[in-house]
Amino acid sequence: MATTKNALIRYKILDNCFRNTGKQYFIEDLIDECNNVLSEIDPDSDGISLRTIRGDIAFMKSSEGWSIELGDFKEGKKMYYRYIDPKFSINNMPLNEIEVNQLQSALGILTQFKGMPQFKWISELIPKLRQGIEGPKMQNIVMEFGNNEFLKGYEFIGNAYNAIIYKKVLQIIYRPFNHSEDMVIIFHPYYLKQYNNRWFFFGYNQEIKKFNWNLALDRIVGIKEVNLKFKENNEIIWNEYFDDIIGVTKPEGAEIEKIILHFLGSSGKYIESKPIHGSQISKWIDEQTLEVKLSLIINYEFERVLLSYADSVKIIAPLSLKDSLLEKLKKALELNQV
Repeated sequence: MATTKNALIRYKILDNCFRNTGKQYFIEDLIDECNNVLSEIDPDSDGISLRTIRGDIAFMKSSEGWSIELGDFKEGKKMYYRYIDPKFSINNMPLNEIEVNQLQSALGILTQFKGMPQFKWISELIPKLRQGIEGPKMQNIVMEFGNNEFLKGYEFIGNAYNAIIYKKVLQIIYRPFNHSEDMVIIFHPYYLKQYNNRWFFFGYNQEIKKFNWNLALDRIVGIKEVNLKFKENNEIIWNEYFDDIIGVTKPEGAEIEKIILHFLGSSGKYIESKPIHGSQISKWIDEQTLEVKLSLIINYEFERVLLSYADSVKIIAPLSLKDSLLEKLKKALELNQV
C-alpha cells in the first residue's frame, strides 16, 4: 500500500488522467504528470519512480483504496490506462483507509479541546465526524442529526458565511410571508444563527439603518455582492445578543421580565431535565407541580414554546403573558369548534 506523504496528491492526479478520454496516458505519461505537479509543490523533489506509480495503481484497484475498474489498452507495443467507466471518479467514492486515518488523527487533536468552554461546539462536531468515518463500515446508522438540507434557502449558507468573513455588502432579494412582492435589501452581514431547523441571517439594513435586521434564509430568493463600503457593527456583541431570548426575535424596546410557571405531571419532569432557558430555576412545590422561574424577554418563540404545553402549564406571572396566551387559546377554540 502506498503511504508516502504525497500519496493522496498522486491519487488525485492519476484519477484525473484515468478520466480523460481525450488523451492516452501511458505509464511514462502518468509519471510525468505526477512529477510536474509535485515539483510545483516541492521544487527539491527527486521525482517518483515506476515502482511507486505501479504501487499507486495497485492500491487504487484494491478494496482498501477505491476498487477502481481500470482498463489497460494496447497501442502498438505499449499500454495506456483509462477507467472502464469514464464517469467514474474517486471523488465520488466513500472515504478510503488513508482518508479515514487522516480524519481519525484530526479527531484525536479535536478531542483534546472539547472540555474547554470556548470549544463547546466540538462536542457536537465529534459525533458527526465519527459517523462520517465509521459510516461506510456500519450496517446501521446509530445517530441522526436534525439538519434539514432540503430546506429552502439552504444553498445560500455558503454565500452568507463568506460574506460575513470577508465583510462583503450584499444585495438580497427577499420574499416576506406578509408581502405579495419581493423586497430588495442592501445588507451588511454580521451573524448566522440556526433555530428550530431554520437559518437566520443578521446584519445592518442600510435603508432603515438598523443593525440587528433579521432575515430568514428560506425567504431569500437571491443574493449578490455589491461594491459598497462595508459598515462595521459597533453596537451588538453577537455571542451575548441571544442570552435573554428564546429563538431569534428580540422585540424593539422589550425588557427582561420575571416569569413564574407551574408545570404539571410528566411535563414538569421533562422541563426539569431539559430547561427552557439558561436562566431557569426550578423546584418541586408538590409531587405533581414543578415551579419554574425565568428571566428573559417575552417574544413570539417563547409564547410558542408555552403553547406546546398548553394543557400542562399554568402561568403565574406576569399577567400580561397569561392574557396573551389566553387570547390565542380562545382563537384556537373558536377555529376548532364544530
